[in-house]
Amino acid sequence: MSDVRENLTWPLFGQATRELAMQVAADGYEPDIILSIARGGVFAAGALAYALDVKNLHLVNVEFYTGIGTTLDMPVMLAPVPDVVDFSNKKVLIADDVADTGKTLLLVRDFCEGNVAEVRCAVVYEKPQSLVKCEYVWKHTDDWINFPWSVEPPVVTRQGQILDA
Repeated sequence: MSDVRENLTWPLFGQATRELAMQVAADGYEPDIILSIARGGVFAAGALAYALDVKNLHLVNVEFYTGIGTTLDMPVMLAPVPDVVDFSNKKVLIADDVADTGKTLLLVRDFCEGNVAEVRCAVVYEKPQSLVKCEYVWKHTDDWINFPWSVEPPVVTRQGQILDA
């Protein structure tokens, strides 16, 4: 991983997701469902859902990253896991903020495959080492990405303690 940081701002994120939606539309892919990988994928999925006029939005929680550059051995789906029967015969677009190792996307794509009509992936960023080569990518990079939703520390701890601003 490079020491260089890619800085995504909120305005640039808006442009990125609009351009990503244009890729999907230009390809003729009309998803019935957008499946968001939480947490970072929630932002991309919401923007894509509006831009592609898709009202059926689902979310899957996957834990993998535990810090900058540190991960669990394998990603794990957290409860509640979506009921795959809800996706039967549907065209699904999986949305995430970044395909880094690709292990999270692979887990979710494998969860969908065989249970849906078609599954494709859209990400804001894709790194060269990703196990999944997404159909729709806004930008390829090998840099660490500072996302606008995660560059600032939390304002409260999980124990409810409010932190200094």
